[in-house]
Amino acid sequence: MPRAPIIENARSFAWITDKVCGIVEGRAPRWWWIGFILSGMLASFTLMGLIYLTAVGVGVWGLSHPVFWGWAIINFVFWIGIGHAGTLISAILCLLKQKWRTSINRAAEAMTIFAVACAGIFPLFHVGRVWFGWWLFPLPNSNVIWPNYRSPLEWDVFAVSTYGTVSLLFWYMGMIPDLATLRDRVTMVYEKRAAEAKTAFAKSFEFAFYQFRRVFYGVLAMGWRGSNRHWSNYEMAYLLLAGLSTPLVLSVHTVVSFDFAVSHLPGWHATIFPPYFVAGAIFSGFGMVLTLMLPLRALFGLHDLITQYHIDCMCKICLATGSMVGYAYAIEFFIAWYGANPFEAFAFVNRAFGQYAWAYWIMITCNVISPQFFWFKWARSKLWLVWILSIFINVGMWFERFVITVTSLANDFLPANWNYYSPTAVDIFTFMGTFGLFGVLFLLFLRFLPLLAFAEIKSVSPQADVHGHAHGNTDKAH
Repeated sequence: MPRAPIIENARSFAWITDKVCGIVEGRAPRWWWIGFILSGMLASFTLMGLIYLTAVGVGVWGLSHPVFWGWAIINFVFWIGIGHAGTLISAILCLLKQKWRTSINRAAEAMTIFAVACAGIFPLFHVGRVWFGWWLFPLPNSNVIWPNYRSPLEWDVFAVSTYGTVSLLFWYMGMIPDLATLRDRVTMVYEKRAAEAKTAFAKSFEFAFYQFRRVFYGVLAMGWRGSNRHWSNYEMAYLLLAGLSTPLVLSVHTVVSFDFAVSHLPGWHATIFPPYFVAGAIFSGFGMVLTLMLPLRALFGLHDLITQYHIDCMCKICLATGSMVGYAYAIEFFIAWYGANPFEAFAFVNRAFGQYAWAYWIMITCNVISPQFFWFKWARSKLWLVWILSIFINVGMWFERFVITVTSLANDFLPANWNYYSPTAVDIFTFMGTFGLFGVLFLLFLRFLPLLAFAEIKSVSPQADVHGHAHGNTDKAH
């Protein structure tokens, strides 16, 4: 059977450019301003929570003996996992020559950068004395105190900083041709908007905005002219960054899993954690891509560029990685039984039937049962259902991190230490505020940078095939 087209209706290069650039060049719609204001208000919760934490101490969080790793570590692992889909789509699928990635990779890469920014907050502040955070870096100091490289906290610093740096470079490198196109269209857009301005203030604002855009895109485009030499250097640099990013997809969440796996605590001390965490990170990352892209596809009318074929591919990856996560859940119980360790067996039975059973079964429902709908084409074609299931995936993955972190700590080797962990209002509002921070950053990305990698989309469109013909094309591709 013929494969579904990546770009529907044989759209021309000019149509693709106008469609994607129009998102940035047009005036901000009302829903954008509403979303930006609400996200900014929500982000202020994180700011106030962190200021209060710094002033008073980590006791404002719900940490108590024996649970000294609470929502901070849960949220850190959650946000790092969200960022994995961007690097996977950009790097691994690029090396595997999967052409369908071109319509979603830019937004997924942006999501990676913003998720890493949200994740980096929690390891920094959960140490308590945040003003000594620079001690985590191997910098010379008067006390000749060097970081303890056997500490998982130190591993996180290097893993996350490396991951964030390479992801940022990869994201920016891929945008250079598109930024040059926006730079070249600045004057045309200004003339159009200035002609529509009615008042002197509006004309002055448009001129000031024109000057800003001219400098902004001019600097970011780095003198790109689209010559053969530029394209040759660009493609080589992009391929090298893809090769560098690929091991990072596997290594970063593997290092994060070592935070737990290197301990001797029942429920944590398991060799399955590295592949299990990586699969879960990709699972939650693709869930977030679906959560973001489906509404944007409808709001901006991108149905010809983000087709049902793209949605099918993402749903199938969610199904595959969700099945891997479900398999890991089952293997954990099998190893606990097969290993004949009573402490390990108790830890897993307690997860499923103990005081946190409600969290465990929410995790199972969202992560194992809900993705099974993606076996069916009718479910993948109902976009409202796909969007709801994508939200379930992210809820389930947050509860997975909660179950892993809290249940093993709350019921350790000594029953006299057992306690029930509950978050405080500061925990809750600080975490919810990170969604606001993520929303602010993503909405700013929508306004000033191209949502889709239209230079890459053109390369896989029917018009790029010299032997193809645009039959049925409505916008005169040739």
